[in-house]
Amino acid sequence: MSCRSFARLLSIAMLASAALVGAGDVLAQYPGKPIKLIVGFPPGGGSDAAARLTAAALGEKLGQPVVVENKAGANTIVATQYVQGQPADGYTLLFVSASFAINPALYKLPYDPQKDFVPVTLVATVPLLLITPTGLPVKSVAELVALARSQPGKLTYASFGQGSAAHLAGEMFCAMTGTEILHVPFKGSGPAITELLGGRVSMMFPGIGSAMPLVKDNKLKGLAVSTAKRVTAAPEIPTVAEAGVPGFEIATWESIQVPAGTPPEVVSKLNAALKEVLARKDLREKLIALGLEPDGTKSPTETAQFVRAEMAKFGKLVKERNIKVE
Repeated sequence: MSCRSFARLLSIAMLASAALVGAGDVLAQYPGKPIKLIVGFPPGGGSDAAARLTAAALGEKLGQPVVVENKAGANTIVATQYVQGQPADGYTLLFVSASFAINPALYKLPYDPQKDFVPVTLVATVPLLLITPTGLPVKSVAELVALARSQPGKLTYASFGQGSAAHLAGEMFCAMTGTEILHVPFKGSGPAITELLGGRVSMMFPGIGSAMPLVKDNKLKGLAVSTAKRVTAAPEIPTVAEAGVPGFEIATWESIQVPAGTPPEVVSKLNAALKEVLARKDLREKLIALGLEPDGTKSPTETAQFVRAEMAKFGKLVKERNIKVE
């Protein structure tokens, strides 16, 4: 081997060694200060509660506070754009729902969900619960479908916002049952459920956590859950598919994303920490009490695949139903 060839090999080896040391330094030093967890909804809702529980457990595991900041607006676009503009250093995380996968089909976004973000993991799935007022003369999904078919355009379904998972669930229900039910959007689940309690709208698909207490108090009827399987928090309630709409499956979910360019070592450390805390019995029980199905088992790559599949599913529904938002 010539002296020049040996020198080149030595140089390459030194660069590789330096890169490994640098990666080790990043992992050893992270986190060295508090972390921000940005939520796209106001305080007090299901997403906010789930984020705060997750943040507390994650902070305990990492040895640094994880502080929740709410940046509500535009179906989580405000929060998402904010996180996109932050340094890609692992100190600003995005706690975001299925709107992350829905919005690309509905809006001209100032960011690209797949190019501008790296997923860390899927925190939980959030089943939706089909509810109706106690005064509506139905006791099952089959009876609801029959009533809607007998009165085209007369029944209404509420949602917690245009383009929300509740909105798309209603559209999927109409498409798969051949019914015509009018969409009535509200700014949040609270106002929508208030109108449902008053009998001024006919049905809704809110997150199960916000509706189950009212169902258990017999103030609303819980007909079915939107997921493929029955949920842990209410195993007695059938799925929509079981109740007469085969193939019906839709849910919202909570994931953690970071800006593109975040060091892979940091992403891996966050993924490992979240996997550990989301496996804890105490945290799982608290999330289940909110109506969530805890996850935390997916790798960043698996989470990216999940989000892409959700984008394709929601995009197809938006196109087929010609869903528009103002």
